[in-house]
Amino acid sequence: MNKEKEVVRELIIDAASKDISIALLENKELVELNTVKSNLKFSVGDIFLGKVKKVMPGLNAAFVDIGHEKDAFLHYLDLGPQFSSLNKYFKLQFSKKGKSISFQKFKRVPDINKDGKIAEVLESGQKVLVQIVKEPISTKGPRLTSEISIPGRNIVLIPFSDKVSISSKIESVEERNRLKRLLLSIKPKNYGLIIRTVAQEKKVATFDGEIRGLVKKFESAFNNIADVRVPKLLVSELNRTSAILRDILNVSFNSIIVNDESLYRETREYIKTIAPEKTKIAKLYSGAQPIFEQMGINRKIKSLFGKTVSFKNGAYLIIDHTEALHVIDVNSGNRSRAASDQATNAFETNMAAAGEIARQLRLRDMGGIIVVDFIDMNNPGHRQMLYERMKEAMAKDSTKHNILTLSKFGLMQITRQRVRPEMSIDVSEKCPTCHGTGKIGPSLVYMDALKNHIGERVKEYKLNKLILQVHPFIEAYLNKGWNSLRRKWSKNLNCKITVTGMSSFQILQYTLLTEKGEEIPV
Repeated sequence: MNKEKEVVRELIIDAASKDISIALLENKELVELNTVKSNLKFSVGDIFLGKVKKVMPGLNAAFVDIGHEKDAFLHYLDLGPQFSSLNKYFKLQFSKKGKSISFQKFKRVPDINKDGKIAEVLESGQKVLVQIVKEPISTKGPRLTSEISIPGRNIVLIPFSDKVSISSKIESVEERNRLKRLLLSIKPKNYGLIIRTVAQEKKVATFDGEIRGLVKKFESAFNNIADVRVPKLLVSELNRTSAILRDILNVSFNSIIVNDESLYRETREYIKTIAPEKTKIAKLYSGAQPIFEQMGINRKIKSLFGKTVSFKNGAYLIIDHTEALHVIDVNSGNRSRAASDQATNAFETNMAAAGEIARQLRLRDMGGIIVVDFIDMNNPGHRQMLYERMKEAMAKDSTKHNILTLSKFGLMQITRQRVRPEMSIDVSEKCPTCHGTGKIGPSLVYMDALKNHIGERVKEYKLNKLILQVHPFIEAYLNKGWNSLRRKWSKNLNCKITVTGMSSFQILQYTLLTEKGEEIPV
């Protein structure tokens, strides 16, 4: 527990660009990176009114049209036991045009047979209420369920159920009993509840307000449903940014830095509800440099998303991907020179690699089957200690996972749930000078060409101030000395030029900005 308290957790949110990026740092190390696409239309948690396109008895599943280019997949086991109740209520709502049927007065019907067949409950052309549990990945369409759930901060609402379940991470028997008694006393009819870990020590007023909001969110989806054209999005999950904040924000954060004012206000209000005394940890960033550049996130991304990742004293990982699985190879590099013997070197390298592998799985959001090829160790004690170290390092990962012990060949298998496409960032760069041809022009003329280009834009847009963003090497060259090249250009072009280094840029890449940060077309 003490070690956990020592972890310094920071959240950096870049909401200034079209796609929102969220970086989570622990002790200044980047451990999670989420990029929210602004045009994402099929997110986990979204509830759709879809139409069954094809029933596949051989797969005991159906393909459903929810508007994606690929039909979504719905297996019989994902219909949920209360599917008959859902379907009955759904049909009643369709038959009563303009009138809404009270959900709490609705009489549920018996659960479906868990060993039944898809053709017994679904047919082509049928309208069906579904929720996305896995986003489209590669050539596959979304994966669906009809066991609807509406997540909140402290609880998850389950329509057509009566059960109250409690997170297994709440270990106190006394607290589990308190929460169950409390939630059973305020639970609305025809709804089940799952109590999340963060609900510990919360008061009844918190739960009551949240339940009311979630019930309203679900039931309002059925307003005027008879007039809805299929396929149709009925209930949208919070935008990905808000959903991530809901799931990961807690009082353990030391700092949250946002560069968007509306999101900053939303974050402050949210923190005020869970820990009023920590409202000040949210800060609005307004610097001239892009937030990820200023906070060193771009540099971390460049070093962590390549095929080869260094982690300690010259040791490194090689991470490769196939259609079926991910492969991680552990290499000692030049560590072997310093270690006293081969067995000690292999053990120390493997133990250090376990922590970096756990971080890489979270950072890249790698899912499915991951096979790790550790350096061979003959000592059974060392093998067991490595397994325990891997479990400890993965304990911080909130995504469902399973770790198997080392095989006799030194391989460790890890399975990790995947609901979204893997975070993949290509950090390799095409040669900006030869553009892959292998031939370059004279390097001496680059600065002249850059100056001439700036001069053309200064004249065209009548600028008296501008910002030149370049690679840090070029920035150092332009700003070198009192009578720097930047100073000479400013005087010659009658325009104040500010040069800033961007570690995410290729060596000869550059952009021009106005003093207000607006990009000037090049």
